[in-house]
Amino acid sequence: MSDQTWVKSGKSLFKNILLLTLGSCLSALSINGILIPNHFPSGGITGLSLLLHYEFPQLPFVLFYLLFNIPLFAVAWRYVGRRFFLYSLLGFTTFSVAVHFVHVPIPLDDKILGALMAGILSGTGLGIILKSYGSSGGTDILSVLLLKRFSIRLGNTALALNALVVALSFVLAPLDTLLYTIIFLYVNAKVLNLVFMGMSHRKIVLIISEQWECLSERMLKEFKRGLTIIHGEGAYSHKDEKILYAVITLRDLGRAKDIIRDVDPKAFVVVTETLDVMNPRVGNQPHW
Repeated sequence: MSDQTWVKSGKSLFKNILLLTLGSCLSALSINGILIPNHFPSGGITGLSLLLHYEFPQLPFVLFYLLFNIPLFAVAWRYVGRRFFLYSLLGFTTFSVAVHFVHVPIPLDDKILGALMAGILSGTGLGIILKSYGSSGGTDILSVLLLKRFSIRLGNTALALNALVVALSFVLAPLDTLLYTIIFLYVNAKVLNLVFMGMSHRKIVLIISEQWECLSERMLKEFKRGLTIIHGEGAYSHKDEKILYAVITLRDLGRAKDIIRDVDPKAFVVVTETLDVMNPRVGNQPHW
């Protein structure tokens, strides 16, 4: 292995350790600073571990979390990959250490504000962790598996799995506490998607314009990625139309609109969401 390869591998390892550590500390801050003091249930494996910890406070949360994670790590090894397994093992260890040592009280008397803050901290932490090559264990493993196999967004999987655990905890917690927890889980899922996808989320742009040639040249030059020209026909006029089809990032959407307004203010433009995009240059390629 050359010196350059060693340096590259070392930088990658350091970056992943940094992401796992930062994300784990934020998640631990949410658990120890808000969830446990307010006896909020959570979702997924964290939620099951918290429920057992509330019932048996003499046993640490991390012990239950470890027991639940054993079969999930077997799934990670079998269906996701060795690198993901090893980094998730590192992430699990980092998360466990963070939960044990990171105890920073967050003085919020309003439980709604507490639920919002917990969701922001937890969603940000999980999003940062999943930007690495691993996870912190728990339902993150199932989320990554479903993303790779079925293109289901991470936050959506987390929300669904978390809701199942909350339903099971209905008999163990008061109704108002469960409602606060639902707020926490919803915010957690939304922030997780935002942090993980960020401004790289893709949009589909369809443009119908008489100035399609000029628009095509400007957008190719500006964004340095391909467009597709679709041949269409006006239903009323039966006139041939050229439709520009482009997939761009959210950060580029504003510039694209500026170019369209500059070239042809009368252009007909449709912007739609994408569920997933697969392409080495512009796609949301799974990195695990």
